Amino acid sequence: MSKQYFGTDGIRGTVGKDPMTADFAMRLASAAARVLVPTGGTVLIGKDTRLSGYMFESALEAGFVAAGADVLLLGPLPTPAIAHLTQKYQADLGVVISASHNPYFDNGIKFFDGKGSKLSDDVERAIEAQLDKPAITLDSKSLGKAKRVDTARIEYQAFCASTFPRDLTLEGLKIVFDGANGAGYKVGPRTLSNLGAEVIPIGCSPNGRNINHNCGSTHPELLCKTVPAVGADVGIALDGDGDRLVMIDENGDLIDGDQLLYILATARKDSGRLTGPVVGTVMSNLGLEHALRDRDIEFQRAKVGDRYVLEALKSNGGTIGGETSGHMIVLDQTTTGDGLIVALQVLAVIKESGRSLSELAAGMPKYPQTMVNVRVEQRMDPDESAIIQKAVVEAENELKDTGRIVLRASGTEPVIRVMVEGQDEGKVSDLAERLAAVVADAAD
Repeated sequence: MSKQYFGTDGIRGTVGKDPMTADFAMRLASAAARVLVPTGGTVLIGKDTRLSGYMFESALEAGFVAAGADVLLLGPLPTPAIAHLTQKYQADLGVVISASHNPYFDNGIKFFDGKGSKLSDDVERAIEAQLDKPAITLDSKSLGKAKRVDTARIEYQAFCASTFPRDLTLEGLKIVFDGANGAGYKVGPRTLSNLGAEVIPIGCSPNGRNINHNCGSTHPELLCKTVPAVGADVGIALDGDGDRLVMIDENGDLIDGDQLLYILATARKDSGRLTGPVVGTVMSNLGLEHALRDRDIEFQRAKVGDRYVLEALKSNGGTIGGETSGHMIVLDQTTTGDGLIVALQVLAVIKESGRSLSELAAGMPKYPQTMVNVRVEQRMDPDESAIIQKAVVEAENELKDTGRIVLRASGTEPVIRVMVEGQDEGKVSDLAERLAAVVADAAD
């Protein structure tokens, strides 16, 4: 059975439009309580810096308390912080209010179970099945309680720092940190500074409306200019909820998730700490696959979405995986994607090797890749369109063995992503535009 509300990363949409309303958030809390906290228990709620976070926090708090659950309000913290603290506090459920890399007028709600892991498709379907029922309101003696946790940020900073090698510091490194005016705006600079780095923060002045606006991992242009301008060794950019990471080398060049995955995988291979396959997605650059193959490192592809990368890692005994966008997972350090913790692992490689970020990334060639997002009025599966599939087969025949084509519906936006990759940049771009036109016509 397909899901109506949950996408690849929780429920997301424009604030004020169904489902992102206060009424829906309260019913969602009640539905989640029925499925996951049926006899009371504890629920953690964290959020990013969007103005609408206050509204959704209050609605979720009311829904859970009315259903008999105790609620701990953590305030603005990265998504992975909620995953970690849910596990640390032995809570039954963790809730994050965030639309990740989307603009401020969007928001979303996602959940972590008591082990700090995202919910399975089956559990999300079970929650959706309860949404049509009236919200629970127990009698006064059975209601839950709510309180704010003032120590959550400091606890999470300490956890992040604990993943950095004890015999190393960041002394001698100048780092420009871009917090996307989001959830990591405090924990990022403070964690790096506590480890000895000289930190220059940008994108760390949230006002409720500037999250992800011309900053962060999806808009790193200012960071690319700032790093060489101030003579920094490296730049770090998170997205609005802190689970994505891209980095900037000393020359101002972008180092994406594929390159970061290559750096971590080869470093762990060299030190004998690499276990199982490295997991990317169907969108991972072919250059990553070839570079890892040349180092005798097994590489597997999962569906797009960090939950599917995580599933592949767990089922095959791997510990590191990620997406081109910067959703990275290091399972021997934490349970979910964490931009700051992954950045610390890369910084550790820089310190241990004595090499610059550009040198570490140089071993992975990046094949030209063109992505075209085709906006559609209604969700559609490009695999089910005969016209689109005929065009894909024709394009693949032109590429032969020199590239790849991937068409997929976004799990977070009403778009079809058309990706073409290959050795010939001109052909790649031409095929992507042609396929995008076919998809647009089919979607009308």
